[in-house]
Amino acid sequence: MATDYDAPRRSEADELAEDSLEELKARRNETQSGVVDVDEDATAENFELPGADLSGEELTFKVLPKQADEFTCSKCFLVHHRSRLAEEHNGQYVCRDCA
Repeated sequence: MATDYDAPRRSEADELAEDSLEELKARRNETQSGVVDVDEDATAENFELPGADLSGEELTFKVLPKQADEFTCSKCFLVHHRSRLAEEHNGQYVCRDCA
């Protein structure tokens, strides 16, 4: 097919502006497919790594309750030692990281 390189170039936006409503509807129906988008993160959960059977694994450390010299930050909800206390307002403690 011969191409006239001297003719003004037309962008896709110019072509769409001149198309009729029927042509646009027909083109929209052609471009749609019946394929459903699959979330790649959801499919990654189904993969099983070799040697990763943790079904019989038990905790190997002892969980202790909050000690007298510790506090729970009211912003990040982590338990910190008293030395990490930055401020206290009406019984609400805030750690140095959140302050």
